[in-house]
Amino acid sequence: MSSALPTTHEALKVPEVMKALRLSRSKVYDLIRSKQLPSFTVGRSRRIPADALHTFIQQQIQEAA
Repeated sequence: MSSALPTTHEALKVPEVMKALRLSRSKVYDLIRSKQLPSFTVGRSRRIPADALHTFIQQQIQEAA
């Protein structure tokens, strides 16, 4: 199975997270607003650290188990 995450990026754009999680833009922003998915801004651009995305995915897997 190939990874949807770019392996060379430390911080991902919202569309990259949308593609990786197969979620809508509004759902990704909901996760950011609820502090489930840490992020930061650079100017007007929102970025999600790749490590934070991996941590989020692992937490979801653990909660589902």
